[in-house]
Amino acid sequence: MLYNWQQADWPCFRYEVAGLTDLLLVFVDQAGRVGGLLEGLPDDLGSEAMLDLMISEAIRSSAIEGETLDREAVMSSIRNRLGLNPVPQPVRSRLADGAGQLMVAVREHFREPLSAETLFEWHRMLLEGSTSLRVGCWRSGSEPMQVVSGRIDCPTVHFEAPPSESVPAEMERFITWFNQTAPGGPLAIFHAPVRSAIAHLYFESIHPFEDGNGRVGRALAEKALSQGLGRPVLMSLSRSIDANRSAYYAALQAVQRGNEITPWIRWFVSTVVDAQRDAGEQIQFLLKKTRFFQQLGPVLNDRQTKVLRRMFEAGPAGFIGGMNARKYVALTGTSKATATRDLQHLTDLGALTSIGGGRSTRYELRFH
Repeated sequence: MLYNWQQADWPCFRYEVAGLTDLLLVFVDQAGRVGGLLEGLPDDLGSEAMLDLMISEAIRSSAIEGETLDREAVMSSIRNRLGLNPVPQPVRSRLADGAGQLMVAVREHFREPLSAETLFEWHRMLLEGSTSLRVGCWRSGSEPMQVVSGRIDCPTVHFEAPPSESVPAEMERFITWFNQTAPGGPLAIFHAPVRSAIAHLYFESIHPFEDGNGRVGRALAEKALSQGLGRPVLMSLSRSIDANRSAYYAALQAVQRGNEITPWIRWFVSTVVDAQRDAGEQIQFLLKKTRFFQQLGPVLNDRQTKVLRRMFEAGPAGFIGGMNARKYVALTGTSKATATRDLQHLTDLGALTSIGGGRSTRYELRFH
């Protein structure tokens, strides 16, 4: 069976949006609601919410590709480039610095037309310094570009991209399509999530780089969404994709044998809606956290403040396994007796709720 790019109608994708009306209306409604939530925040909280979403996107996009980035390093990189650090902070990891740099570039230049040099620059941000890859240029060589899994001696080939010699022409056509389908373009696609879905699938089908295609492809999806909204998108798309990674790959693979892509668009738009919902919850969580510390901050000691902030860093999902005396000791360096007293004090204040008893007692955040 032929792949999509080997068929006569490539890349004339066919799809129906009639069955997606409800989802697309939810997208528009949620986009307005999330934008309103952010606009209603004080400047410092607005910056924190935006920063949290950008950090999440950088970390989760890399996680999908099997890379673990240090949160503090990503945060330093993004804060440096947004001018939020009065004095630029050193970034310990080149990969984290590159991922942060890409997040800022996509956000700040979303209105600009796409070009090959933009894609090369993004690729260099992610992979500069690699000694085993061609960075900042299209892939080359005669070996087929395949997406595989399984044993090395008996791999399962999920997809094979066009040969390297075809990539420059394929990417020239893709870039033209991307710019012509942007708002105001001669082939403008009205629904931002639909255009974003097609852009991601189209790019991933070409797989123009030796590595980093997934991360660049998700950045392109974000650029398309931002152009459609007329402002930087407020969500972490990769967070939602990473939460259901197997479904992401299955949805991509299912449509790479043909150019009727309605199932892929339906899956992608649903994921975008989920990401928007998560962003709204994250902003509301930030508001609750701020009120929490405004109310209790004056009566907390430094140890309690440190532990509570660490628990809040876990986000709405909560601190895995809850807090207990052993973890409290590890985080603060205090004695077990002091940890127990501190935790009981936080429970009395209503900051934490205790679950279980004895040595198995654990504590979770309690706030409204």
